Amino acid sequence: MSLDISTASRLNTVEEYYFSTKLKQIAQLKADGIPVINIGIGSPDLAPSKKTIDALTAAAANPDNHAYQGYQGIPALRKAFADFYAAHYTVELNPQSEILPLMGSKEGIMHIAMAYLEAGDETLIPNPGYPTYQAACSLAGAKVLTYELSEETGWLPDLKALESRDLSKVKIMWVNYPHMPTGAKADVSFFQQLKDFAQKHSILLVNDNPYSFILNEEPLSMLAIPGMMEVGIELNSLSKSHNMAGWRVGALMGKSAFLNPVLKFKSNMDSGMFLPLQVAAIEALSADLTWFKQQNALYKSRQKLVFELLDLLNCTYDKAQSGMFVWAKTPSDFSSGYELSDDILINHAVFITPGGIFGTQGNEYIRISLCAKEEVFKEVIQRIKSKSNGIK
Repeated sequence: MSLDISTASRLNTVEEYYFSTKLKQIAQLKADGIPVINIGIGSPDLAPSKKTIDALTAAAANPDNHAYQGYQGIPALRKAFADFYAAHYTVELNPQSEILPLMGSKEGIMHIAMAYLEAGDETLIPNPGYPTYQAACSLAGAKVLTYELSEETGWLPDLKALESRDLSKVKIMWVNYPHMPTGAKADVSFFQQLKDFAQKHSILLVNDNPYSFILNEEPLSMLAIPGMMEVGIELNSLSKSHNMAGWRVGALMGKSAFLNPVLKFKSNMDSGMFLPLQVAAIEALSADLTWFKQQNALYKSRQKLVFELLDLLNCTYDKAQSGMFVWAKTPSDFSSGYELSDDILINHAVFITPGGIFGTQGNEYIRISLCAKEEVFKEVIQRIKSKSNGIK
């Protein structure tokens, strides 16, 4: 007889990740002989640079490189992140104390929440926004408050509206620019206003910044704003910018007083990053702008095809959006992005992401990933035009 063991009540605050459940449905459709095309998930289909892969291979072949590693990453990796920030964002960071390498920035979101939040605390998260912000904060025991973003405000928070709310218990505000899922960008002026807002209300800002090099000609770090280091920290990742999603390499940047509590929690959760991965990440971080230009040329071609697809679906969209997704508003004959997504999946065997999974402000939208080859988008366009589900 099996034991009936109750689960922790904290799990009642979260649901299984949407893509986890949707991938099961897609797998079942494929098992039933329906060739579903998935253009909903942002998992890069391109490889890292050859030099990055070669660095990993060479380091992994060394028998001395397979031991446990330190929790703060090797000094050379921290320096590589510092050099990257100096070269591309004009941000000067002390590699000894102001950079904490992570096993992906998603890990960092959880670590930050656990290091700073508990029952009685409140946290501000964007709506729409990355679902992990809410999940991590809820698991930490904090009360999650959303701030609404809209197309009318360029998907930037209305700081004046936030001023009218009771912020006395808010400890952290999560921001994410360039924004996922909308592709909206923030500028220096906005970040200056955000810094003043955080100082006034004693709120720690956390900017999640993995998309700044994708279809964006002016990469910007929040930390470039004078005085921002006193109120904010920033997550970054090699997952999207360097096609290393499965490698799980990221970092948290900020002053040591903010990073040390995160390190304290992290040191109890893992045993350090695999050394060959750190060596390869150093090589990846040394890439110049040529690397990003080549990547963006591919993404731009794919984006044009997605625009063509959206025109067929009678969706509206902003051609100036950045990042590896395209965010679009559904036509009036569909009640929501969920309805349009289900319609396309059922009738054309194509999966696109409904915007509502990112919050109620995304209910009228859909999101398409650029992480597929051009021929895939051409096949999707053909299916929509011919009302085919791909079965011959």
